[in-house]
Amino acid sequence: MANKKIAVIGGGAAGLMAAGEAAAGADVTLFEKNEKLGKKLIITGKGRCNVTNACDINEFMRNVATNGKFLYSALNYFTPQDCMNFFENLGAKLKVERGNRVFPASDKSFDIIDALKKFASINKVKVQFEKINKVIVENGAVTGLVADNKYKFDAVIICTGGLSYKATGSDGDGYKFARELGHNIIELKPSLVPLEIRERFCTDLMGLSLKNIKLTVWEDNNVGDAVLSVPQIYKNGRQNVAPTRKKIFEELGEMLFTHFGVSGPLVLSASSHIKNISEKNYKLALDLKPGLSEEQLDRRVLADFEKYKNKDFKNCLDDLLPKKIIPVFINLLKDIINPEKKVNEITRAERAELVNLLKNLELSVSGFRPLDEAIITCGGIDTREIYSNKMESKLVSGLYFAGEIIDVDAYTGGFNLQIAFSTGKLAGKSAAD
Repeated sequence: MANKKIAVIGGGAAGLMAAGEAAAGADVTLFEKNEKLGKKLIITGKGRCNVTNACDINEFMRNVATNGKFLYSALNYFTPQDCMNFFENLGAKLKVERGNRVFPASDKSFDIIDALKKFASINKVKVQFEKINKVIVENGAVTGLVADNKYKFDAVIICTGGLSYKATGSDGDGYKFARELGHNIIELKPSLVPLEIRERFCTDLMGLSLKNIKLTVWEDNNVGDAVLSVPQIYKNGRQNVAPTRKKIFEELGEMLFTHFGVSGPLVLSASSHIKNISEKNYKLALDLKPGLSEEQLDRRVLADFEKYKNKDFKNCLDDLLPKKIIPVFINLLKDIINPEKKVNEITRAERAELVNLLKNLELSVSGFRPLDEAIITCGGIDTREIYSNKMESKLVSGLYFAGEIIDVDAYTGGFNLQIAFSTGKLAGKSAAD
C-alpha cells in the first residue's frame, strides 16, 4: 500500500516540526512561498531565538493568555523538556537564562533552523518553494491543493502563521483557506506589541532605555471618566486611584521610550494583558527604584539633597535619574516644587511628591501599534472547531492546523514557540496516523 500523501503549508517553526514528524510515517511535501525556510525564526528573539521555557506544564499554562486548556494534549505530547532534548539531539546546544528562557548556546537562531531542517531532511521531507492558492475539499474531506499546478493529497496541515511581521510571509493566507472551508476566524489583534502613550513627553525621551525597573498595568473600567494628565494626577498630592482600578500585570525588567510611546521586553509582556482598549482605560505605572521602599528612597533623596543643598532643584537630580528624563520630572513637579527653588528649602511634603513620582510615574495607554509590528497575532481559527487531541478540523476530514494560525497565544519567554512546536508535532503525528 502506498504511503499516505500529506502536504504542509508553511515552512516556519510549526510547519517544519509538523513536516518532519508526519514524514516518519507518510510521504510529505512542505510548501513554502518564501525563498528560504524559517524566515520568521531568523529574527525571533532579536536573532537569538527563545526556543522554549524550561518550566513544567502547570507553570506553562499560567503563561498562556488565550485558550490554555485547548493546548493540554499538544503540550503533554511534546513538553518543553521534550523540546529541549529534541534540539540537543539534533546538535543544537541550548542554555537556560533568567526566567527559564531557553536559547541556543551560540545565541544564533540559525542553529535552531538548521536543526529543524535536519529533522525534515532525515525523514525525507520534500520541500517546494511555491505559493499555495487553495485547499481542495470534496465530500467533506481534503483531496489536494492548488498552486501553479494541482496536487493530490490525503491530508493538509496549515501552518502559515499569523499576521505579524508580514515581511516574513505572514500575510494571512491560512485564514483565507480556513474561512473558505467554513471555519470561524476569531478577530485578529496584535499581541506582544509596543504601546502608544498619550503623554507627549515620551517623544522627548525617545531612545531612552530604562533597566531594572518595575512596570505595573492598571485597568480602569470607567472609560467614560476624564483621563487626567500626569501634572493633574500629581498636583496637590498623590495620584487619584479610581475605585474600579485593578492591577492586571506587574514585572521587573527593561523598557524603551519611542516616538509613539513605549516598547521593550516589559512593554511587550504587558501588552498581552491589555485586551479592551476601546472599553477600558489602561495606565502603566513605572517604579524607577523598585529595590527601595518609599522610606528608603526618601532617605536616599535626603542624602542627595544634602549633597546638593545649595543648588536649585532642577540641578540636583543627576545622581537619581538618567540625564534625559530629568527635565520631564522637573516639568511634572513644577506646580509642586519650583524648579528654581534651593534644595535646602524643599519641604518634607514636597520631597514626598518627588519620591512618589520616582516610585509611580504613570503613562496613559492610547492604543496598540499596528499588527505588523506585533511579535504574535492574537485571534485566529476558533479552537472549538479543532480537535485538541489531534489538531484536526472538526469541519473537514484530513485538514489540520498548527502554530500561530490557531486562536492561542502566550506571554513572552519562549512560550509561543513551544506552542508552535507542540501543536506542529501533534498535527504531524495525527495526520500520518
